[in-house]
Amino acid sequence: MEKVWLENYDFFVPETLRYPKIPLQQVLEYGCLLYEDNVASIFFDQKMTYAELRDNVRRLATALVGMGVKKGDRVALMLPNCPQMLISYYGVLEAGGVVTNISPLHVEREVEYELNDSGSETMIYLDLFHSRVEAVKGSTPLKRSIVTSITDYMETPVQPAAEKAPGVGYFLEVLADSSPELPDVDIDPREDLAALQYTGGTTGVAKGVMLTHRNLLANVLQIGSWAKEFIQRGKDVYLCVIPFFHSYGQSVAMNNAVFNASTMVLIPQFEINMMLQAIKTYQPNFFPGVPTIYTAILSHPEALAYGVDRIKLCNSGSAPLPVEVLKQFSHISGGIFCEGYGLSEASPVTHSNPILGMKKIGSVGIPFPDTDCKIVDVDDDEKELGIDEPGELLIRGPQVMKGYWNKPEETAETLKGGWLHTGDIATMDSDGYFYIVDRKKDMIIAGGFNIYPREIDEVLYEHPKVAEAVAVGIPDEYRGETVKAYVVLKEGEAATEEEIIEFCRGRLAAYKAPRHVEFRTELPKSLVGKVLRRALLEEELARREST
Repeated sequence: MEKVWLENYDFFVPETLRYPKIPLQQVLEYGCLLYEDNVASIFFDQKMTYAELRDNVRRLATALVGMGVKKGDRVALMLPNCPQMLISYYGVLEAGGVVTNISPLHVEREVEYELNDSGSETMIYLDLFHSRVEAVKGSTPLKRSIVTSITDYMETPVQPAAEKAPGVGYFLEVLADSSPELPDVDIDPREDLAALQYTGGTTGVAKGVMLTHRNLLANVLQIGSWAKEFIQRGKDVYLCVIPFFHSYGQSVAMNNAVFNASTMVLIPQFEINMMLQAIKTYQPNFFPGVPTIYTAILSHPEALAYGVDRIKLCNSGSAPLPVEVLKQFSHISGGIFCEGYGLSEASPVTHSNPILGMKKIGSVGIPFPDTDCKIVDVDDDEKELGIDEPGELLIRGPQVMKGYWNKPEETAETLKGGWLHTGDIATMDSDGYFYIVDRKKDMIIAGGFNIYPREIDEVLYEHPKVAEAVAVGIPDEYRGETVKAYVVLKEGEAATEEEIIEFCRGRLAAYKAPRHVEFRTELPKSLVGKVLRRALLEEELARREST
C-alpha cells in the first residue's frame, strides 16, 4: 500500500526520525540538562523541581539495587498519578529493572495473577492498597515492598501504618537513607525491557506486553515530532489526569512531558470539579484525555468559567471519540483538538490527525513517522485490501512491542512477518486517513479502559445461581460503552440485578463490573454452541431504535 498519508504531514513533521541508542530514563536527564530548576510536578499545590525529581530517582535506584533488584527484574508499581509514581518509574529504570504497572483498580485476584505472571519480587504501592497486597503476598513471588502515602508529597506527610509490616519499607525513609549516586547498569535499548504493560485478550487472560527502552523512546520522539511547532521546551504545562499506569498516560502524558521538561499537574483520580479547579489554577496548555473526560466537561454547566477555552492542544485517545463530542468540545475550546489511535502493543501511539493540517471527523488520522500500515483481509492476511475496503489493521514501526511475556504462541500469532496484527477492523481513504470501524476482538472500551468480556463471563459463571452468562459492550452516552450481562439462571433459582452486579464488583475492578443485567431463559448460539455476543448487541441496538 502506497504511503499516501505522507502528503498530509504538517510541514514540520519529518518522514523519518533518528533514534539514539540510549535508555528511556535518559529523557529525565535530558529534561534536567537546561531546566533542572523548572517545576516538574504539581500535586495538591506542592511543587517538585526537575533537580529534586532527579535526586529522588537516583536515591530510589540506589536503594532498589541495595535491596537486591538486578537488571531485568520486574518491579511492580501500584500507584496513581502522584510524585511517587514519577520517582518510582524512572527509579526502577535507573536500577535496571522493568516497570510492571498494576492498576490501582485491580482486586486481589487480578493483583495476584499479574504478580505471579510477571514474577515480580519487589513492589511499590500506596498504603490504601495494603490489604490487597498483603492478602495475596503469600501466594506470589513478592519478597520486598515499599509503601507510600498519598500525603507523602503534600505539605504535611503522614507515615502510613502499613510501614511496620514485615518486609515493607517506608518510601520517604528509603529515599532519605539512600545515596544519590547512580547505579552502574548497562542497558541495551533495543533488547532490554523498560516496561511490562498488562493488557487482556479474547481469552480473558491478561498478557504482559514487552516494551523495550527503544520502543518507548521511539514513541516519545514520534509524539514530539508531531507537535514540534507547538512545544515550548521548559515552558509547557500538562494536565495529567489520564493514569500513568495506562500505556496512553505513560507515553503521551508522562514520558513526553519529562522529555520536554514540562510541568505536570498531577490528578490522582478523575473528579470533574478537582480537574476543573486545576485547569483554572495552573492554566495547562496541553491536555491528553479520553472521551469520558471530555463528555464530563461538556456536561458541566460552568466549564468555561474555569478556563477550558485557554487550553492550546487537546488530544483524545484510548477509546473511540463520538463525533458529536468532538464537535462540541472543539466549539468551546480555544485550542486544537486531535484524535489519535494506538494500542499497548505499540507503546501505544501509531496514528493521529495532523495538528495544523487536514482533520477528518471520525478518523483516527494518519500514521506517525516510520510507522507503516496496511489493511488485510480478515481471513487471509496475505491479501492486502484497497481504498475504503474494511479489513484488519496491521502496523509495523520502531514502537511495536518485542512480544508477549512468556507467551510465545500468542506472540507468533500477533507478530507475523514483522507486522503487528491489531485485531481492529479499519479502512483507509484515498488521502491515507484511517478509520476504525469495528473490533475483531470482543473488547469493550468503557471510559477509556479496556475490558475483556471473557474475563467477566468467567466471574459470572462463578455465581452459584448462574447457569449461563455472557458480557456484552453496549453503547453508553457517558462511558462510550458499558458492560451489560445477559444471564440464564439455574432452574428454580431467583436473583436480582443488584445481586449479580455486587457479586461481580467483589471479584473485578469496578470499571469492569456490569452496569446492567438482563435475565433470559436462553442465549442465542451458533450451530456449534458458541454464544453470539453480536446478536445480543444487535438486539439491544434494535430495541433502542424502536423506542
